[in-house]
Amino acid sequence: MKNYRITVNGNSYDVQVEELSGSVAPAVQTVNTDNGNVASTPAPAPVQASAPAPAPAGEGSVKVTSPMPGNILDIKVKTGDKVEANQCVIILEAMKMENEIVTPSAGVVASVNVAKGQTVASGDVLITVAE
Repeated sequence: MKNYRITVNGNSYDVQVEELSGSVAPAVQTVNTDNGNVASTPAPAPVQASAPAPAPAGEGSVKVTSPMPGNILDIKVKTGDKVEANQCVIILEAMKMENEIVTPSAGVVASVNVAKGQTVASGDVLITVAE
């Protein structure tokens, strides 16, 4: 068992974390040092990244989605532009970092679904590329 003291918004918490073997998530016990309340909660399960879903058969298009929440800083293509595989099409700012969003395959830009300055969520469709 490891003990940690964490301060959040001016409140101090003593936290005990127990590491378990296997795939079971550890439980976390917190003690609010201001009022002595104890709360035990299971630690959140690790998030596994899922592969992008392939385009439905016969549709012939690929949807380029946002891998994370952020703001659109720049759009490098417009509808009708030809793109190559792994070409940068969008600059997405997330956590003060500029991320290049690239196309998974070559084709023609069928639609641009975002605008410069727009906020997007993880999984939002940014552009569609017709193969």
